[in-house]
Amino acid sequence: MKIIKNALLVCFLLATTYVSQAQTIDSNKSVVDFKISGGGIFTVKGTFTGMQGKFDFNESDVSSSKFDICIESKTLNTKNEKRDTHLHSADFFDVDKYPTICFKSASVSKTSDGYQTTGDMTIHGVTKTVTIPFTFKNNTFKGALEINRFDYNIGEDFGTFRVGETAEVTITCKVE
Repeated sequence: MKIIKNALLVCFLLATTYVSQAQTIDSNKSVVDFKISGGGIFTVKGTFTGMQGKFDFNESDVSSSKFDICIESKTLNTKNEKRDTHLHSADFFDVDKYPTICFKSASVSKTSDGYQTTGDMTIHGVTKTVTIPFTFKNNTFKGALEINRFDYNIGEDFGTFRVGETAEVTITCKVE
């Protein structure tokens, strides 16, 4: 009987250790999509890739979850080489000076629709506190938020006539 109790204890400890370990981000299947109005006439859609960092989500103890994730700003892609070159420049993202866009959670909580995380988003050298509502199903984090580009000093010399003020951002993070 003592052997069975010890075996159960070992199984419990292994299961607990597995649940609380950080998951590995699958960079090939993780992406940040965005869309923003262009000239008030059309919508520019694009992506960022190169996601990496610490993803530690625990559905059994949501409040202990932590995210510290970055994407490479140089991966910005709108499928228009001339526009992408301009967006990479100092006029907008200045990817040489600010090579990453990062989010570090301060809290994670359960909501009626799924979950939410609040933390610091750093873009273009500016850090702001944001809340990202998200779902987590089939090892995939899906979150969405709006980002005001002026809050992060992006494209300040280009008013809202040529480029919209807010971008709709969708985060898809696949973990293993």
